[in-house]
Amino acid sequence: MQFSAAQIAELLEGDVDGDAQVLVNDLAKIEEGKPGSLTFLANPKYTDLLYSTGASIAVVGRDFRPSQALPKHLTLVRVSDPRACFSRLLKMNEGLSYNKRGIEQPSFVSPKAKVAPGAYIGAFTYIGEGAVIEEDAKIFPHCTVGDNARIGKGTLLHPNVTVYHHCMVGANCIIHSGAVIGADGFGFVPNEKGEQEKMPQVGNVIIEDNVEIGANTTVDRATLGHTVIRKGAKLDNLIQVGHNVEIGANTLVVAQAGIAGSTHVGEQSQVGGQVGIVGHLHIGRRVKIAAQSGIGSNIPDDAVVQGSPAFPIGEYKRSYVHFRNLPELMHRMDQLEKELEALKAAAGRNGPAPA
Repeated sequence: MQFSAAQIAELLEGDVDGDAQVLVNDLAKIEEGKPGSLTFLANPKYTDLLYSTGASIAVVGRDFRPSQALPKHLTLVRVSDPRACFSRLLKMNEGLSYNKRGIEQPSFVSPKAKVAPGAYIGAFTYIGEGAVIEEDAKIFPHCTVGDNARIGKGTLLHPNVTVYHHCMVGANCIIHSGAVIGADGFGFVPNEKGEQEKMPQVGNVIIEDNVEIGANTTVDRATLGHTVIRKGAKLDNLIQVGHNVEIGANTLVVAQAGIAGSTHVGEQSQVGGQVGIVGHLHIGRRVKIAAQSGIGSNIPDDAVVQGSPAFPIGEYKRSYVHFRNLPELMHRMDQLEKELEALKAAAGRNGPAPA
């Protein structure tokens, strides 16, 4: 779709500086702008690129004053906050890309499933018995929604997402390709022969509203009860969430982290990449865990930790200074030991000290 500078200014509550009728149909980085594209300038260090951009429209701050001549083809839209306004445009553009409705064929939708009229079901998708797909939900091709599962209003499942039976996904969530919601938790019990027998996992997963889950992330169903991802939490790609875990509201978990069963992570916390958290722990609210840390004990509210095993980040940084100097310290210790041995040998040759 094409939009004029005047239409964009109206959407962003901005002002046009240039040709109000110039049209754009694409978004671009400032250095990659070309005719028919729209870009933005929020960081002053990129200002010089504005004077050579090929874009047709640039969203800039109201206080922007060019220090040299702008390209003749460039129209400015002046707004109060260029970054926030460009983010709004990105969201609108994304919404247009996913503006689909109806049930594509071939796909299978159980006669006992409930699919809202405004929902979208992509080709080769399976919707199980008793499943509920709410209004404006978008389920792209090759997805599976199991029996009695629920996909909330406005939620988007990218291709190849699997939501197992009885699992619940709230409103306005985004789940990326390859994610698996509700696979069995890792539960086994040794029998008298020493063999590992599977413990049935009969709980489910509850994902609250406004959650985003990255590609190839897995959230295991509970043994009993629920595995819960609270509202507004954001999970990156390639994360393992074990059975009966609870992740608090608005918490961030970065790629390749693993959270073992029955651990609770508090709200507004941040878990860095490749962090490993053992089971049955309580991680407080607003906790920050640095990348590659290993967590083996409870963490109180507002703590910032690093290391494996992790401890307060200030202590970790001071300890790391000594660790980096360890070769030099060992060399100095070796020299001191040699000097001490030499002193002992000299004392032995000179005989005992007089009384």
